[in-house]
Amino acid sequence: MAAGSGATMATMEEGEHVKPFTPEKAKEIIMSLQQPAVFCNMVFDWPARHWNANHLSEVLHGKQIRFRMGLKSTGTVPQFETTCNYVDATLEEFLTWNCDQSSISGPFRDYEHCKFWAYADYKYFVSLFEDKTDIFQDVKWSDFGFPGRNGQESTLWIGSLGAHTPCHLDSYGCNLVFQVQGRKRWHLFPPEDTPLLYPTRIPYEESSVFSKINVVNPDLKRFPQFQKAQRHIVTLSPGQVLFVPRHWWHYVESIDPVTVSINSWIELEEDHLARVEEAVTRTLVCALKTAEDPHNTRAWLNPTEVEEISHEVNCHYLNGAVSAFFNHYRTSNATEIQALKRNGQHMEKEELNVCNHTEAGQTHSQTFATGTVKQEAASPFGPDLVPVTQKSEEPPSERGGLSESDGQHFGKLHCAKRQKMMSNSENAIVEQVASSSFTAPSQTFISTDDLLDCLVNPQVTRMVAQLLIQGRHL
Repeated sequence: MAAGSGATMATMEEGEHVKPFTPEKAKEIIMSLQQPAVFCNMVFDWPARHWNANHLSEVLHGKQIRFRMGLKSTGTVPQFETTCNYVDATLEEFLTWNCDQSSISGPFRDYEHCKFWAYADYKYFVSLFEDKTDIFQDVKWSDFGFPGRNGQESTLWIGSLGAHTPCHLDSYGCNLVFQVQGRKRWHLFPPEDTPLLYPTRIPYEESSVFSKINVVNPDLKRFPQFQKAQRHIVTLSPGQVLFVPRHWWHYVESIDPVTVSINSWIELEEDHLARVEEAVTRTLVCALKTAEDPHNTRAWLNPTEVEEISHEVNCHYLNGAVSAFFNHYRTSNATEIQALKRNGQHMEKEELNVCNHTEAGQTHSQTFATGTVKQEAASPFGPDLVPVTQKSEEPPSERGGLSESDGQHFGKLHCAKRQKMMSNSENAIVEQVASSSFTAPSQTFISTDDLLDCLVNPQVTRMVAQLLIQGRHL
């Protein structure tokens, strides 16, 4: 049964609309799916369902918000946040400008509506509604199996036609996105396509890895491997919630005059190691770029990064991340760790030698094919949980529905279990930390020399040299 196993089917009893999934079943799906999917009929009773831009303009009356301004017509180069201009304005001023009033004055006067888009992105509720905290209860992520999670752990996005985020992956967690007003088109790529997306950490933003490619207008002469990427496309409509699994690349664009979205990043077990990796990246990038030109951080540092970037601060940040990792696993129950390892699926190792990525991709496809029969009976897909399909064109339906044959096919292909996966390297570290004979290091055990010993390890420099050489022969 497509969507009913372990769930409450959507019915109408005495005028009451029952949700298709219990919170427990929804969380089970989120923690097991390896591909994006759209939840339908899960938020019809949320007060935030009515948060269109006009309503928010009244709620935030007179409050200024920062909008990122970008060009509607773009070339093959991504519009990173470091290249955009910014405008501080109220939502009322934004809506007036968005009506295409050519004689408009005010904060948007230098931006013709026909040429520019505006995006109020990454607006954290705790800052936006700091004096209206009751509004946090209008968002109920508890319906997806996360008790107590509401607007306090959420982010608001308001954009005009054409507003978008460059293609990137998030280093931490998985993502739930509730579409409130208008439609957004999502272009998604799986983690194994990372070499094909030509990742970069410049501009630098903690927890965001960007692609050098404008995925809606790619330069295939410069980035030929991108042609092999497995693009998944879905148009998210009001009332739908998109699940984005860990490390899936995504490019998001507004395709209606006004769009409003609410999202929340869900923490995962793998984040403990990822935070250490991010701390290493931050220390290295900041050290090299500030040494290059200490007075021009705008050229490489994302505007969202407002913390100090001194080497001292970054080393403290790194030590904090490492200590948090040890503290988490040292206090974890050893039995739980072993169970997690037995039930979990090992993450596929990224192939650092890009020359061999084709062979790795073939192996990955064979792995999916091998597991097809075993997963067929467990497919959770149906009218209320729609898989995001691998396509290069717009899906036939924007309501989230799909034919029975499509549901069966993608249920077979992608519904492999991912019970909070851990990589082989993390497993080895966890075993060591959980061991009773292991003595935890002190709070300040990572020095600059310790970091350099790892970064200039011959294995690492060999990989870096290969990547640099390959990059010059694209």
